[in-house]
Amino acid sequence: MKKLRLALYIGIAAVSLLGFIFPYQHPHFWWQKIPVFDAVFGFVGCIVIILFAKGPGHRWLTRDEDYYD
Repeated sequence: MKKLRLALYIGIAAVSLLGFIFPYQHPHFWWQKIPVFDAVFGFVGCIVIILFAKGPGHRWLTRDEDYYD
């Protein structure tokens, strides 16, 4: 499991490094001039979605241990 996690971290670092080496050639928006903006935006977006889904999910879906007894 640790090897898989290490491989994923190395993959993320390699892809992020490629974003610095090969930036957008013809950016349409100002944020496309920022290197690795899409990766960071996607990562932060995923974290926000997970946190937003876990909070209400625990309140609405979680039941007591003896709920079915």
